[in-house]
Amino acid sequence: MNDFDTQHGATHTPVDGAADAYTADQAPASSEMIDLTDDDAAARARVMRANLDQFDLDDEDLALLSGEVEFDDSGNVAAGLPVLAVVGRPNVGKSTLVNRILGRREAVVQDTPGVTRDRVSYPAEWAGRDFTLVDTGGWEIDVKGIDRSVAEQAEIAVDLADAVLFVVDATVGMTDTDERIVSMLRRSGKPVVLAANKVDSAMQEAEAAYLWSLGMGEPYAISALHGRGTGDLLDAVLAVLPTESAVASALPEGGPRRVALIGRPNVGKSSLLNALAGAERVVVNELAGTTRDPVDELIELDGEKWWFVDTAGIRRKMHRTTGADYYASIRTQAALEKAELALILFDASESLTEQDIRVVQQAVDAGRAIVIVNNKWDMVDEERQAQLRAELERELVQVSWAPRINLSAKTTWHINRLTRAMETALDSWETRIPTGRLNAFLGELVAAHPHPLRGGKQPRILFATQVSNMPPRFVIFTTGFLDPGYRRFIERRLREDFGFEGSPIQISVRVRERRRR
Repeated sequence: MNDFDTQHGATHTPVDGAADAYTADQAPASSEMIDLTDDDAAARARVMRANLDQFDLDDEDLALLSGEVEFDDSGNVAAGLPVLAVVGRPNVGKSTLVNRILGRREAVVQDTPGVTRDRVSYPAEWAGRDFTLVDTGGWEIDVKGIDRSVAEQAEIAVDLADAVLFVVDATVGMTDTDERIVSMLRRSGKPVVLAANKVDSAMQEAEAAYLWSLGMGEPYAISALHGRGTGDLLDAVLAVLPTESAVASALPEGGPRRVALIGRPNVGKSSLLNALAGAERVVVNELAGTTRDPVDELIELDGEKWWFVDTAGIRRKMHRTTGADYYASIRTQAALEKAELALILFDASESLTEQDIRVVQQAVDAGRAIVIVNNKWDMVDEERQAQLRAELERELVQVSWAPRINLSAKTTWHINRLTRAMETALDSWETRIPTGRLNAFLGELVAAHPHPLRGGKQPRILFATQVSNMPPRFVIFTTGFLDPGYRRFIERRLREDFGFEGSPIQISVRVRERRRR
């Protein structure tokens, strides 16, 4: 039995001249061809489904047709939990300790100072209690530029925390920077637990004892790398953490929609997040690749709350990327998979690159709703605007269905247009077409424009069903393989009749042979 199961996400290029015939606007819109009532459409679908039983169907086919297949539905991130901020000077092992507490490699870690730059929140649990863990960048004295921004984010994290975990390198001992951090923590008035890190053996515990002089209470000797002593440390943390947070509020029931800001480095993702938040939420610098860890921020737009996730820039050749940038790229992909919608940012002042197209393809492959954002519009003249339109039409023909917004994150010009575009894309992403209407649509379409003969045979569409949404996925049962051009033709007509603006469509073709008697 032949079984072709071909995924199609509107990203293929024409393969032959015959397929191109289906992309031409020769036929009237499909909505003009269908004048059946819902009852008539449902009756036709029942007849087509009954005829399908004459063909060989496997267990997976039957499960799809019966609607018994379950698809993953990502849960919402918990909020309203007590918040614990992890602070310290650079390279003392804060992110390593965060990963140890989480029990997985979540935060980007490298054996060089200054890897973490933003304050990044993670849901954590210990001894049956849930809390929010906030990793921060290294705090330093009298620094400028990006290092000053990193230190400011660490201070903000302390202000927005219920308790603080102060990490010190026991092998180095007390430094002037540590003393300044102590002064900052005392001014905050937050309860503090002192962790003396890098104590890998009992022989080194004496080094941790010297940290009593900081005046922050008992230094807990731990090894974040090996896990030594972290249990006692977390017990001490829970003793000072309140059961209810005084700084974090609970999310509304159902949870806000998750939106990932993606694009190549330095296109303005962090600037847009700060503009939407109305505050300096993440570090912004002219240095490309400033963001490394995905940063979640709950933002209210037009009375509705959204989770915006700032991500590291997607580099052109990730397999050649090393160190912190490599792990940042992995975290970006994970953030995209967890999101429902991708805001793909371009630098309007620069020509589109292969890297930009690769980012778009990554979002389409992930099956996320898409909105194209041309940022830095304040730097674009009329000549460049015309060039950009031509580039978008030529290079992004595979996502011509995605809404496009021109804005400036720096000046906040037109950022108010994002909400409507995001809602439109998400509505399309969640759209379901009744089986009766879908089969009536395909029946009329095939009658007007049949598939060409291939080898003296003409493939016939037996039945179609939408097996899932988010994104919309359709399965078409046929007697022969459908040309890629004909599948693109079907998709185009689906969009003309049913919309799907801002959402990719996946079409699977399953070839089935008539059951032998």
